[in-house]
Amino acid sequence: MLQYEILKFPDKRLNLVSKEVLTFDDKQKELTELLISIMKESKGCVGLAAPQINYQVRTIVVNVSFSKNKTIIKNSGLIVMNNPVIIKKEGIIVTREGCLSVPEFTGNVRRYERITVSALDISGKEFTLETEGFEAVVIQHEIDHLDGILFLDRLVSPNDIFKRKVLP
Repeated sequence: MLQYEILKFPDKRLNLVSKEVLTFDDKQKELTELLISIMKESKGCVGLAAPQINYQVRTIVVNVSFSKNKTIIKNSGLIVMNNPVIIKKEGIIVTREGCLSVPEFTGNVRRYERITVSALDISGKEFTLETEGFEAVVIQHEIDHLDGILFLDRLVSPNDIFKRKVLP
């Protein structure tokens, strides 16, 4: 059983750049299952990256299916991405973001409205996903974690950070 802790800002491990996933063995599958489990159990959580639980590999999980966000344009269900790379981006939107690793604050962030992502699935098979709206925002947020970037680093302005009213 893998051990984990949800890293919280200002923990410097959140600023590390993650390594590519090179093997798709039982340990990697166990990590993916752990990420999915934590995401499902965490109130309001729609995405999680391995570095947030102190595993410095390029793995993210996303599922906006249960979100209360009414602006969801696309919903692909559960998405597992290893080594994701945004290969196309269009449009700009500003959204309010929160994060399990920054539980006390939310903030306004500028993101691409539509993206195309190339990644490897849980078995290491390459796939491409085109998405937009809230799902695209969540994927960009999680990919940022792989590069040691928090939403706090992308605030529209210093005034665009807000104390969270209800903690996750």
